[in-house]
Parts: sequence; C-alpha cells; structure tokens
Amino acid sequence: MQRKKGKVQRLSVRMKKLRSEMVEISEEQQKIKEGQRQVREKFEAIEFECDQLRKETNLILKQSVSTQIRLAFMFQILKARENGEFDKAAQLTSSLREFIARENQQKKILAPADEHALRNK
Repeated sequence: MQRKKGKVQRLSVRMKKLRSEMVEISEEQQKIKEGQRQVREKFEAIEFECDQLRKETNLILKQSVSTQIRLAFMFQILKARENGEFDKAAQLTSSLREFIARENQQKKILAPADEHALRNK
C-alpha cells in the first residue's frame, strides 16, 4: 500500500510539473504568435510605404520628363527668334501650348483617380 501511495504521489508531482510546463509552452506560443502578428503588420506597413515611394518616384520622373520637353521647346523658340525665324518660333510656341494643354487634360483625367486612391488609404 505504501509503494502504491508513493507512486501515486510521484505521478501526481509529475502531472503537476507537466501541466506547469504545458502552461509555459502555451504562453510562449502566444508570445510567438503575437510577435509574428507584429512582424506581419510591420512588413505590410513597409510594403505600403514602398508602394507609395514607387508611385511618388514615377510621378517625379514623369514631371521631370515633362519639364525637359518644355525646356527643349523653349530653347528652340529662343533659338528661332534669335535667328530671325519668327514663323518657326510661332509654330514651336503653338506646339508648346498644345503640349501643355494635353498635359493639363491628362491631369484632369487622372486627378479623380488620384483623389479616389487617397480616400481609400
């Protein structure tokens, strides 16, 4: 009877220890899950930021190209005037106006889409 009681006590102690370890493991798993969630949120935020930077970079690139084209037109207009080629200067000025008008039209078309994108952030 004594041996049986000792075995039961040892078994009881081992069970308590196992339960305690299971609680610790469960807590560690919860911490790991929370850490994974935080990492996922940070990664998503970084992805969003990268996407925004990509869009801004593309916009700056387009604006830069547009500015280069305008400057090229203006330079050609000045050269034509300098050389007394007023018909050519007038034609280039007209082309520059058309280019600017097309750009402004595109901006009007794209503006509602950009506004919609900003609202949905």
